[in-house]
Amino acid sequence: MIAKKLKTFLDQRNVKYVVVAHSPAYTAQEIAASVHVPGQFLAKTVMVEIDGALAMAVLPANQRVLIEDLRDITETEDVHLAHESEFREAFPDCEPGAMPPFGNLYDMSVYVSPALAERHEIVFSAGSHHEVIKMAWRDYEQLVKPHVVNFTM
Repeated sequence: MIAKKLKTFLDQRNVKYVVVAHSPAYTAQEIAASVHVPGQFLAKTVMVEIDGALAMAVLPANQRVLIEDLRDITETEDVHLAHESEFREAFPDCEPGAMPPFGNLYDMSVYVSPALAERHEIVFSAGSHHEVIKMAWRDYEQLVKPHVVNFTM
């Protein structure tokens, strides 16, 4: 089921989106295959900790986060990948590892790869391991106001 907080947020703002159900999938590449979307078009959310605060790094499923680049961007040495135990409780309406890239709903900064910003549409986990959301990039950008920066390989 789509994360309740996200559904309420989108519906209250009359944002158009499509929920696509798929067979259970747990990795970004499995999800992309399940919904017949190339890996470079599916946004995955990787949780990072920057100066002790949780943040979201949102990038294509077929890419990896370059921590050193995030350190340079944020101008701090205190950046590392967050372990699930560090962020699980921050997403009470989501299945572990299926967080939608809406940091604004969870009081977190969001860093998005320019590769996703170049597309007209963004596709991402809806808070479960069996649904994704497709919506217009411009709507996502307007709602989330992410930092669009290079931090991937």
